[in-house]
Amino acid sequence: MTLQVILNLAVAALVLAFLVWQQKRHASFTVRVFTALGVGIAMGAGLQALYGAGSAEVKLTGQYLDIVGSGYVKLLQMIVMPLIMVSIVSAILKLRNASSLGKISALTIGTLMLTTTVAAAIGILMAKLFGLSAVGLAANAAEVARGAYLEGKLADAQAISLPNMLLSFIPSNPFLDLTGARKTSTIAVVVFAVFIGVAAIGIADKKPDHFTSFDHAVHVAHTIVMRMVTLVLRLTPYGVFALMAQVVASSSYADILNLIGFVLASYCALLLMFGVHLALVSASGLNPLRYTRKILPVLTFAFTSRTSAGAIPMSVATQTQRLGTPEGIANFAASFGATIGQNGCAGIYPAMLAVMIAPTVGIDPFTASFLVPLLAIITIGSVGVAGVGGGATFAALIVLSSMNLPVALAGLLISIEPLIDMGRTALNVSGSITAGTVTSRIMGETNMAAFAGDQELQVDSQTTH
Repeated sequence: MTLQVILNLAVAALVLAFLVWQQKRHASFTVRVFTALGVGIAMGAGLQALYGAGSAEVKLTGQYLDIVGSGYVKLLQMIVMPLIMVSIVSAILKLRNASSLGKISALTIGTLMLTTTVAAAIGILMAKLFGLSAVGLAANAAEVARGAYLEGKLADAQAISLPNMLLSFIPSNPFLDLTGARKTSTIAVVVFAVFIGVAAIGIADKKPDHFTSFDHAVHVAHTIVMRMVTLVLRLTPYGVFALMAQVVASSSYADILNLIGFVLASYCALLLMFGVHLALVSASGLNPLRYTRKILPVLTFAFTSRTSAGAIPMSVATQTQRLGTPEGIANFAASFGATIGQNGCAGIYPAMLAVMIAPTVGIDPFTASFLVPLLAIITIGSVGVAGVGGGATFAALIVLSSMNLPVALAGLLISIEPLIDMGRTALNVSGSITAGTVTSRIMGETNMAAFAGDQELQVDSQTTH
């Protein structure tokens, strides 16, 4: 380890110590998260200015920062499955009503699918307005290698069909899915939890003593898991700082400038779709500005971490504590939203790619014969897109192969993939929270006192009960 790296890590340690001091001074969770974001950007920019994006100093510093950043994400992923399991079982035991469960599922999934179709349409519109096309783009060695990798994954994408995808939601081995081994493990765990809850309700009248014991056990498990969530969420500012510093330090500004049109078009589409989310929230009778302020911390984490699944614990906590959404609906929305109908990864991204690549094979992408099948394929293909890194690539492979377009050209965007993925992930999480909020309002279950209040996430010892 060189002296430069030691100095870099010393600066990082000072930043982490400052964030600890902020927490001890009882600075709000939102303030600490945005402080971490700003300082992370500043440190990343400083590292790149001093050493360069591909330097050995940046790489080694990044590896140590990764202990904090990726370590935090892994802790979140650790509690995702237990959280889904006990929260959904607990919610069903409280519902005692199968019809309510069906309505919640239908409204949540329907909102996610509908918004994905709208997101795809917005992606197409932005590609048209910015004149995006893959014709004439040169490919360097990394992009060629990425293209070859994508072609190697093509067989997996082509093997996916809607019937097979729906079948994959049924957990033949729920204990395997609790490890997150499959792309659809999250929904499979939801299905398993629903079966447990429904089975427990079924014995409530026949064997009330057994039901009471089970209900108590679930309540205890739920209390412990939520305490675990609280402990992990306290680390959010530190994780955000480390993740942001890494991304900024290792980004190639030259590559970003070369593909600035796609970057701008993507973020314009993401912002427009976020506006659609706010319009839905407003139509449900909630103040969109208050709503935005309440969800900003979780969107910030999603932006920096690039994992929709890892954002599930913070998403559930935000929905229940700050938006007044019941825990059952919040868990359904966050869980389904991490796998179904991701507005950014499964909506905007594959739509823009398809429109860009179509001209390279002589297809006019702005005809009804191309756009109608494209929107249908994107909507159906958005079912089962994994909420972790690579989900957008898998969605793009499904769409491009279904439209008979060359998948290797998607490798041309490898250099700006992290930058685009940050915005896509934030939009995915925004979409899942929107689905939960709208569903809660339609069901008449929203706690308006919680939404109207200014309560922070309960992640600190002085506010946790």
